Order: sequence, then C-alpha cells, then structure tokens
Amino acid sequence: MAPMTEVEGRRVALSNLDKVLYPAAGFTKGELLHYYATTAGVLLPHLRDRPVSFLRYPDGPDGQLFFTKNVPPGTPDWVTTAQVPRSQGPARMVLVQDLASLMWAANLVTEFHTHQWTADDPGEADRLVFDLDPGPPATVVQCCEVALWLRERLAADGIEAYTKTSGAKGLHLLAGVRGSSSERVSDYAKALAVEAERALPKLVVHRMTRSLRPGKVFVDWSQNAARKTTAAPYTVRAREVPAVSTPVTWDEVAGCSRAEQFVFLAPDVAPRLRDHGDLLAPLFERRRATALP
Repeated sequence: MAPMTEVEGRRVALSNLDKVLYPAAGFTKGELLHYYATTAGVLLPHLRDRPVSFLRYPDGPDGQLFFTKNVPPGTPDWVTTAQVPRSQGPARMVLVQDLASLMWAANLVTEFHTHQWTADDPGEADRLVFDLDPGPPATVVQCCEVALWLRERLAADGIEAYTKTSGAKGLHLLAGVRGSSSERVSDYAKALAVEAERALPKLVVHRMTRSLRPGKVFVDWSQNAARKTTAAPYTVRAREVPAVSTPVTWDEVAGCSRAEQFVFLAPDVAPRLRDHGDLLAPLFERRRATALP
C-alpha cells in the first residue's frame, strides 16, 4: 500500500518515490513530486478553474503515454470536478484547484494540459495561444524570430503577448482575451498565421501538412479550438529529460541564438522564479484582457 501524506488536511497517496522516471537525467518520481510541490504557488493559478487533460507517462517518457480527459477511476471524492461540454455529450473532468489536488494528480505522473476557457464559462475563451513548432532543421531559434513578428502584429491590435517554451522543441505565445468564443479566437489566430506566412514565406507555414514544414515554423493556430488543450505553464514534459514549459522574457527571445538556451529542466525553474517571478502573471489581470478587433 502506498504511503499516505497529509497535504492541507487531505490524505494523499504518494507512491514509488525512488522510481527513476528520466534515466538520462537520473530524475526520480520523488524529485518530480518535489518540483510540483515547490512550484505550486505559480502553477496552480494557471490550472485553477480549467478542466485538465492528463498526458500520463507512469513508467517514464520511454513507456506508454496516454491521455486521460475524463475523471480517472479512483479519483478521491474531495478532488473538484466539473461537467464540460463535448461534441458527443457532457463529460466530467478534473479541476486542479489546490495543492492536495495537484499532488494527487502529480502522483499519477502526468503532463498538465488545459483549455483556453474556464469551467464556469466554457462558451467564452479567455486565452489566445499560438504553438510555434519548428520543422527540422529549424529550431526554437527560428520560433523566436516568428514570435517577435507575432508580438508586434498582436500589439497593433492592442493585444499584449507573453511567451514560454513548450518544454519540447518549440515556443508558445499567449494573450488574455475577452468577449469572444473559441471559434472566433480560432478564426482570428488563423488569419494572423496566414498573414505571418505571407510576411515571412521562407520561415512560416500555417498548415499542418508535414511536407510543407521542413526548415520552417508551423504556426499552430488550431490550439484555440474549444475542444483542444495546450501544455500548461510549468508542467514537466514527457521528454528524454525533465524539461519544463517555462515562461521567458522578450529580451531572452530576442537574444536566442542557440536552441540549448531555451531548454529549462525542473531544477532550473526555482532560480528563474526568484529572478523573475511568474512572467505570465499579467494574464490574470482582467484589465489587460483585450477584445478582438
């Protein structure tokens, strides 16, 4: 039986703490749980009130990976859930609202993925997101070039953008929006992706077609669809090493000349938080959220 730990008055089973999840880094499950416990203060606001999809990898990134969208069997009754709309009918999903819920979910060994809307108002998107995905030999360096163009283009519409590494090989741009459905935000994002391709034809592609992507950055606007989710800020990814989807400054984006500059592992996050705080915190300021033109 897994040992029980009390977290904010809740009994949480934390199991197999010595299990090595990332052999290339010697990073254990216990270290993963410690990471989530110590970054909860900045991670939880990005999860709270958002239905969470879990990309689980209980045997590490080299084992089986599978998405869990519905409430998993065995979920404690104190974990908050919400009914959410689906094309095939309503379903229930987990809301990670507090430290106890976070540690319970982290014990499943999962990436955290969230929608661009909250459970109390699924009809209105409050986030706009671009997922910049480089096709080799392009890297995150080229993603940074595209991100800078998108930042300026969004600013022309009065929209303030923020950015983070994907935790894989690309970059995410995020902005706070209001007053629009996910469909409307998707249409706007697609229009900007098409515009970016016209402005930077040797660098950008807006279509997912694999044959078009080598050496270019795919500007994935489709993550704004109501049914889709994106890796949450500060989630650890199921990669060869425990890389984290980490907020970065625009100065860092402008100065990126090597892909290695934008690889942040779990132990790197605490020093960055001491230096910068949560660079995505402005997303929680409603007054900064912008109506689409």
